[in-house]
Amino acid sequence: MPGMRAEIEVLSPETCPVAGFSEQAEGPLTSVSRAGNAEGKITEEFTVSGDAALSDDRLSQLFEYRSASVYRFHHEPLDCVCEFVEDHDHPISEIRAQDGSLVLSLHLTTIQDLRDLVTDLRERYGGVRIRYLLQVESDEEGSTDVIPIDRSRLTDRQQEVLETAYRMGYFSYPRDANATDVAEELGIDGSTFTEHLAAAQSKLMDELLAEM
Repeated sequence: MPGMRAEIEVLSPETCPVAGFSEQAEGPLTSVSRAGNAEGKITEEFTVSGDAALSDDRLSQLFEYRSASVYRFHHEPLDCVCEFVEDHDHPISEIRAQDGSLVLSLHLTTIQDLRDLVTDLRERYGGVRIRYLLQVESDEEGSTDVIPIDRSRLTDRQQEVLETAYRMGYFSYPRDANATDVAEELGIDGSTFTEHLAAAQSKLMDELLAEM
């Protein structure tokens, strides 16, 4: 059965306190969990590694072991990114935050599900990008082909070029847009577009063909 595991980064969501706390941490905030009570109040916990303690009146340090600490905090219901994703019928398997951004790992059935979710997240929260994609393809005989794609290897500009080219139909047959059209949309000249596109495609091909 085909399927995929995706890692989606929501850039600096203003309504996510965990993402905000991560800006003062030395490393990522991991093991993020949350629960609600009957009054609607939310309790969240996370783990942070490193010697420096987080300083915020909202945080209570629950546990410390070696160089890791567990923090808890309470808050009223917010425009929560995680709830937004789960309301779209996509359970989240892992949550972490780093440098002010929220990173979600989840499993999806089709690439269209992923596109729809990313589109909805962008409309609601702004900056969103796919950091990693692991796709499994099955043939008629039942054998599987695992296709890992680590999009964090792309620069922000290379990812923007790829996404814009795809959205405008540059990769369609016949093409809905040519290199000049996409370059104008991006505000760059044709040679710069070609350079970024070639670099991005080369990195993606490295990912796809590395295990062959």
